[in-house]
Order: sequence, then C-alpha cells, then structure tokens
Amino acid sequence: MPIRELPESPPSVHLLGPTVFLVALGVGMGESYMWPRLVLVFGPEIRWLFLIGVTLQAFVMLEMARYAMATGESIFSGAARIAKPVMWFFFVTAIVVYIWPGHLSAGAAAFEEITGIPWVVTACLGLLLVGVLFSLAKVIYSLLENVLSFLIGLLVIGATVIAAMVGNFNDLVSTLTGMFHFGYFPEEAMSATWFPIVVGSIAFAGPSGMQQMWYTLHLRDKGAGMGAHIPRIRGLRHAGEEEAMPSRGFMFDTDDPEEMRKWKGWRRWVTFDALLLFWGVTMLVTVSFTVLAQSAARENPNVRTLIEQGDRDAALNAMASAFASAGSPVLGSVFLGFLALIGLNATLGLFDSFSRGQADMTYHFVPGARRLKMSHLYAGFLWGVIGFGILILLFGPADGPSAILDILAFLSTFAMGAYCVVLLLVNNLMLPKPIRPNVFTNLVIGAGAVFYLGMLFFSLFRFGVVVS
Repeated sequence: MPIRELPESPPSVHLLGPTVFLVALGVGMGESYMWPRLVLVFGPEIRWLFLIGVTLQAFVMLEMARYAMATGESIFSGAARIAKPVMWFFFVTAIVVYIWPGHLSAGAAAFEEITGIPWVVTACLGLLLVGVLFSLAKVIYSLLENVLSFLIGLLVIGATVIAAMVGNFNDLVSTLTGMFHFGYFPEEAMSATWFPIVVGSIAFAGPSGMQQMWYTLHLRDKGAGMGAHIPRIRGLRHAGEEEAMPSRGFMFDTDDPEEMRKWKGWRRWVTFDALLLFWGVTMLVTVSFTVLAQSAARENPNVRTLIEQGDRDAALNAMASAFASAGSPVLGSVFLGFLALIGLNATLGLFDSFSRGQADMTYHFVPGARRLKMSHLYAGFLWGVIGFGILILLFGPADGPSAILDILAFLSTFAMGAYCVVLLLVNNLMLPKPIRPNVFTNLVIGAGAVFYLGMLFFSLFRFGVVVS
C-alpha cells in the first residue's frame, strides 16, 4: 500500500460516530424480543449470556476498526488479501441473508396495530421512502448519521421512560444482578426447543451476521484514520460529484513516532465508541426491555406458558399490556410505536449497509465494474433489494419461505464465526507488527470463533436444528 500521512484524531469523547449504525442495526429483535422472551421463560439470571455476547461484540468492533482505520480498506478487501473465495463467501451470504424485508415487516405489523393501515401497504411505502431518501442525499453517510442518531436517542429515552413507568426497583436489581449469574443454565434450556434459541440470542446480543463487517465501510465514510483518504459515497442524484475511488487503501509509517502518536489517538476515539456508545447504549436498552418483561410477567402470569406452547407473539403482547396497565390503553400503542421505530431503524441501517458492502466488493473485484462510480453501484444494489422486497411483500411470504429461514439463521451465525477467523488472519498477517492486536485480544476473538461455530454445529448435530 502507498504510504500517506495519518490525519489527526478527533477528541476521544464525542456524541456522534459510525457506531450509531451498529446500534441501529443491533438494537432490534434481539434486545426487544428475543432476550425478553428468554427472561420470561428462564428468569433474569439468563442475562449473563447477554453480557458475554455484547462484550464479545465490542471486542470484534474494535478489531474491525483496527484494519479499517489503518488502511482505509473494508474488511472485505482484507479478506480478499487472504483469499478471494473468502470474500466471495461473504458476498453471497449477504445476498442470501439480507434481501428479505423482515425487520420492516415486523415494524409495519406493529404500526398496523396502532393505525389499522395494512402492514403490507406501510412496508412497501417504507421501502420506497428509503430508496428516495438515499438517492437524493448528497453524502449518504452524513444523512444517515443524523437521522439514526435522532431515532436512537428517541428509542433510548423512550425505552427508559417506559421501564420506569411499569417496572419497580426490584425489577431493576434482578435485571442488573442477573448479568453476573455466570454459569446459570437451566436444564430445560438444554433442549432441542430452547438451546438453538439461546445460541441465536447470544449471537443477536448487538449486531448480528455481517453487520460488524459493514461497520468498516461506515468508518471509512466517517473519515476515520486512513479512511480520510478515501472518497465518500454520494446519493444517485449527486453521483457526478464523486471523486475517483483508489484501487487500494493506504498505510501510514509505523516507524514514525509522530504517526504512532496519532494512531493511539484514533484507537482511543474508537474505544470510546465501543465502550460507551455501543456497549453502553445497547446495554441500557436491553435493561429497559428486561424490566418491562418482568413487569409483563406479573401482569400476565400465563405468558410463560403461552411462550412455551409456541406463541411467538406472547412476549410482545404481554409487554404492550404491561405498559398499558401503567396508565392508559394508549400507552400500549406507544409501545407498539417503539417496535415500529425499531423496524425503521434496522431497515435504514441494513439497506444502506448491504448496498455499501456489495458495491465495495463489486467495484474492487468484479472485472469492468470500475467503469461505474461507486455511487452507481450502491444505487443499483439499493434499488435491487427494494424491488425484491416489494415483490416478496406483495406476492410472497414477508420474511421469505419458511423452509429457507433456518438456513438464513444458520448462515448469519456462521458468518459471525467466520469473520472472527478472518479478523485473526487479516490483523495478524496484513498489518505491520507495531499495530497488530495483542495476545489477549487475539484470544478473545479466537474464543468468539470457537463459540459461534462450536455452538452452532453442536446445535446442528446434537439436536438436528440450527439457530432459531
């Protein structure tokens, strides 16, 4: 890679950053649905597994940032430097897993409960709105950072207020102490019904699947580290203003003490992002929803039985009822509104991230693709996934054929184990020694790979099922 100067890092303490995309993607069905459901069935003591899952994700985030900030390249380019088939695995996985409009469908269904507007209509209009919004934006990253920051702020404050209204001090104490009941694993959790759900919930403690890999592209568009030397993706309307995209990233002189000083500043900046904005916000939201789940168990004593009998919506309905019991039936609609907001958050983040990742791999590794601008490729993938989503909503099952969903869940968790392996290889083989991860970090990422892949295949061979 050509050597260029590393820019000065911004102050470590900040409010906005590329982590907002991970929070938007991560605070979804895992925090609002999967973990409250587990708490209702197994009690708040099961939350120690969430603590492990989200802490592991914070380490992964820091290691994804290491390569992206040092080179200005995405982790997909790093994977291609190891072996191009590895990168193409992620290219195909992204298409198979993320083209289904599941998050938006869930949010639209909640919106239908409030307004009576058919969810299919709302979902289709939402897809078109996302496409138009991204196409008209001058710089897509800047628009999304501002929009998602507002929506996430609303979600965090609202979830905290909801929990304060319906929960009590004992709920909060049991929620917090439950995170430290290490080793608690009830016998019924070790069953074909619940073990895959537990494994999937740990994987969904924060962003899941390929969302951490896409984070490297948001770092680049933020101008973090050597990403400052890479042009930013523009909306289709402003594609003509895009500068020429370099064919590779850049590296700074790691033998220069001044450059290493700036590098340490960038590491402090992204560590603040990981610990406070990612780990902290994700934990705060899931604490709020766990308090709400315990309140729901008091208001609806039969909710655990309903969940165990296979009623997938029982947990959400019980939490909506618990919120309504705090003052007015209108409050139940407010809770459903928050679920719709979660669906919108996730859709904005997923559609942008999917299009960004596919465009990056296409531009750099598909012959002839560089005749187009990155913005044109981004728009092509964006409108392609929107068009497919509308067709599925109108003529097919909203989340894809049920026979495919198990495979998609399997691929999503398999991708997480795979990217831990890729991180180990890329950061230890492709980066200069002074900026490689230390032994402890490598052990944590290696443990992540063993966990995701080990638990996934154990679930497959022991119970004959994949992650639910």
